[in-house]
Amino acid sequence: MHGYLVGLAGAAVTVGAGLGVAAVAASWLPPLVRRRVVRPRLWGWGALSGSLGMSLFMLLGPFHGPDADMTPYALTGMALFLVGQALQMLGQYPGRTAKSPRTDLN
Repeated sequence: MHGYLVGLAGAAVTVGAGLGVAAVAASWLPPLVRRRVVRPRLWGWGALSGSLGMSLFMLLGPFHGPDADMTPYALTGMALFLVGQALQMLGQYPGRTAKSPRTDLN
């Protein structure tokens, strides 16, 4: 069962990295996010760094074993994953603020 989970996680990271390369190189986005993303290259860099961070976390952390010496490197991978997610969020539409009612209509 462990081999299946490692294979599935490796495939997910590879697909994420492939989407990032496509977004950086050709500004191509998957159809599910195409409407929301206004900066495809930034989104692609986020996908690449997120995939790299998640692969570092998985290969040096839970899939590596109970080696406590690798914990700082695994947590660095998780931090890189979070930076990638932040970059992907920055590549999307900005949030909208609620308009306050005007009181100077007199």
